[in-house]
Amino acid sequence: MTTDHRWLIVSGVSRGLGLALARDLLAQGYGVAGCSTTFGDDLEALKAVHGDKFLWQAVDMADTQAIEGFVSAATTAFAGQRLWGVVNNAGMSVEGILSTLPVSDIEQVLQVNLTGAICLTRSALRQMMKTRKPGRVINISSITGLRGYTGLTAYAASKAGLDGFSRALAREVGRVGITVNSVAPGYMKTALSEGLDDRQLDQIVRRTPLNRLCELADVVHLVRFLVSEEAGFITGQTLVVDGGLTS
Repeated sequence: MTTDHRWLIVSGVSRGLGLALARDLLAQGYGVAGCSTTFGDDLEALKAVHGDKFLWQAVDMADTQAIEGFVSAATTAFAGQRLWGVVNNAGMSVEGILSTLPVSDIEQVLQVNLTGAICLTRSALRQMMKTRKPGRVINISSITGLRGYTGLTAYAASKAGLDGFSRALAREVGRVGITVNSVAPGYMKTALSEGLDDRQLDQIVRRTPLNRLCELADVVHLVRFLVSEEAGFITGQTLVVDGGLTS
């Protein structure tokens, strides 16, 4: 598959999985429009290497107007090229027992993880549907949305919502060949798992049949496949990458 003149939107690219996804997609030859709340040395390096193939803009995923402005700016920057898809990776988590969790924290998690992803996809689809050609939507959810975890109720709800969003949207846009899938990673050593101490992580490893934590590369390789034309008949699915933890 040629990736020339195709670009994707990736949210939450400043670190961790989002940064790894942006690097890999650029290496595959795609253009990438990335957004996050911060811009650091890693993104500066991507810009230096890939030039106009990489666009970055500061976006708060709780700000729907900023999301629309970002997609509009990216569409202008990649004018004449085809928007192939969107990878909703941006996310946040707050930890705490629900009965004592501030409502403001609940609202923020749902706004960033779920509403922001839906709005970003909505804006991207307005561009993608114009061509009536195939494309890809990939939502990064979590096994927490499938199995739950004490103290992560709002986060789990947001990720389970992403899975439901994927299934429903797959039915809406399948007629033009746009696939929509969720990828649910297991526990990784990223910023979102900082609330887990070494004892908890060791316990997760012991319960995992493949006897290790999920690594960034495990998820990156799956997303690379789902973005490809070879994955054109896979849609409406939640693909779990957890080494068998939830099996």
